[in-house]
Amino acid sequence: MVTIAHPVVLLPGIIAPVAVRYGALVEHLSDATVVLRELAVYATDAPPPDYTITTELDALDAAADAAGLDRFHVYAHSGGGAVALAYAAARGDRLVSLAVDEPASDFTPDGHAEAGWYEWDATSSLAPEQSTRAFLQLQVAADVVLPDPPPGPPPPWMALRHAGIQAFTGAIRTYHVAPAEYAAFGAPVYFSRGSRTHPRWAQMQNRLAALFPDFTGEVYEGLHHLNTSHMAEPARVAATLTRFWERSERAR
Repeated sequence: MVTIAHPVVLLPGIIAPVAVRYGALVEHLSDATVVLRELAVYATDAPPPDYTITTELDALDAAADAAGLDRFHVYAHSGGGAVALAYAAARGDRLVSLAVDEPASDFTPDGHAEAGWYEWDATSSLAPEQSTRAFLQLQVAADVVLPDPPPGPPPPWMALRHAGIQAFTGAIRTYHVAPAEYAAFGAPVYFSRGSRTHPRWAQMQNRLAALFPDFTGEVYEGLHHLNTSHMAEPARVAATLTRFWERSERAR
């Protein structure tokens, strides 16, 4: 039975498609109308040459318009979380709430300074398969050992990931949000991260907590960017988000 009045848009990160990313979570979100939305960087067989973060913001607006959504909640991970933050800063009047899990960037001056772009640059010079694995290693704590890829051929969508990662990280580097833009966003914000993820997300959480007027942060012990809360503990995350969305609607 749907009890959340406004629909919820789910945005994935730059690696897994939205159905893979949120399949387990959606099973526990019976109280909400869920709209699954892929990132625009994967709308075609190759990222558009003029791709930017604004491309993603325009695509999210277009998808909301096409679905007849005047206002909505958003929950997003990693690359999608970065898009959601940028959307809240630029077009936040359409959001009833903002929930993000380890956004890829917050686009602030401090966020860009902490990104460690020289490490990202080093991964981009590798062969695609090695580059993607090196990229994934940058998302977790230094002592986290990545599992081996599953046996058999990779899924077809993996063929697009190397180009998508390159396009998206390039777009992050050229997009900027002034801290005052986050401070002007009055709707409730929820931020989650794993305790075993890269330390920059703890820094981001502290930074955003000081900027957003209504901010809730949560740390999931033992989890990290590649073993996320919504995949490892979908029932718990669904219950947390449902309470958050209910509170957000009461606040309106």
